[in-house]
Amino acid sequence: MIGLATKAGKTASGEFCTEKEVKTGRAALVIVAGDASDNTKKKFRNMCEYYKVPICFYADKDTLGHAMGKEFRASLAVLDAGFAKGIMKHLDTER
Repeated sequence: MIGLATKAGKTASGEFCTEKEVKTGRAALVIVAGDASDNTKKKFRNMCEYYKVPICFYADKDTLGHAMGKEFRASLAVLDAGFAKGIMKHLDTER
């Protein structure tokens, strides 16, 4: 699902781009790698709580980047509500 969203141009990855999309209100979901630094996790957790954007922590940087078809990524924002809903559903079934 993350790969499809990326191909459709509905994701923004990297710390700076993810933060920008959350603050402009375009992000429907934020995914942070489980092995990201504690500082990064705290920053996005607080930011998403403030802007009321759902956040989830997933696998590790390599897995997250691979799902996007890119190098390792610590964070990404999903910009489409439909993709966000589908991805959250998949993440919930994995747990």
